[in-house]
Amino acid sequence: MTRADLPPPDTQRWVASRKISVVRGVLYGLITLSDAMKLYGLSEEEFNCWVSAVADHGTDALKVTSLKKYRQL
Repeated sequence: MTRADLPPPDTQRWVASRKISVVRGVLYGLITLSDAMKLYGLSEEEFNCWVSAVADHGTDALKVTSLKKYRQL
């Protein structure tokens, strides 16, 4: 994975593949969390939700159509 695999900074539509690219970029040390938050306008809570979803249920948990299925009550 390289910086070219990260979504563009002006991303508006966050599909699962773009979310996982950002998560992997941060976890693999390609970009820092603070840089990702600034670049993409993410909150730390939102990023951590993505990481938790992937850790608990895999990449399918990042799909909007799967939110209800994987959401914790």
